[in-house]
Amino acid sequence: MATIIVKQVRSIIGRPEAQRKVVKALGLGRIGKENEVGDTPAVRGMVAKVSHLVKIVEK
Repeated sequence: MATIIVKQVRSIIGRPEAQRKVVKALGLGRIGKENEVGDTPAVRGMVAKVSHLVKIVEK
């Protein structure tokens, strides 16, 4: 299965609880942290939900 690397680039301080939970579910939690996750429609939807807080890093 294909994977993508998601990197947190902005803080979750002051963000709604739903966005905080999505960031945690992606395996992130602090600025600069990266996590490799499966490239599925569910993960793409999660990334889209918090696109202002994370970015996809090319391999």
